[in-house]
Amino acid sequence: MPRFADQSLIPQEAVHLCALGLLSEGERRFGDLAMDVRRFVSRMLGPSLDILGTSIESLRYQGLIEPVGPRAAPGQSLTGDTTVRITEQGRELFLELMTSRIRTPMTDLSKLVVALKLRFLDRIDRAERRVQLEQLQSASEQELARLQDLRSQHEAPGDLLGEWLAQDIVQTESRIDWYRRHLEAL
Repeated sequence: MPRFADQSLIPQEAVHLCALGLLSEGERRFGDLAMDVRRFVSRMLGPSLDILGTSIESLRYQGLIEPVGPRAAPGQSLTGDTTVRITEQGRELFLELMTSRIRTPMTDLSKLVVALKLRFLDRIDRAERRVQLEQLQSASEQELARLQDLRSQHEAPGDLLGEWLAQDIVQTESRIDWYRRHLEAL
């Protein structure tokens, strides 16, 4: 799959990460999987054809998921009632996607990927959890530096952009502390 030059995820991969992460927790009906992916992604980003237009059924054609039980014959389309599970190839891609970099500055897609990594962090081993939390903390520190630089250009009293940026700075500092606490707890 193509990636950004910095190895961060593209929208299709974010959807795959969501679906594979859900399936890493156990088999699901295909219709439930599609609904859960759509629900999570649209709650994070709002409705987005770029993201939600990605077919979950393509995971089957790529060998990342497989049907099980009734209606599991090769070549049959997946129905909403078909039970699916992650394949070994799907597990490998899930781990690869979980360990991808986070793109900064933080965009809506970056925030979706962060949310997915946090949602499925317990699905990877402890050492890799630490690496991921360190990367997320580092990305937040980069974001903080960017925001502080921009804020320094808007420090005049009554500068609404400066006040708005100050709120983002406080939130980003809080996020860095949150990552630090979770790293210490590992």
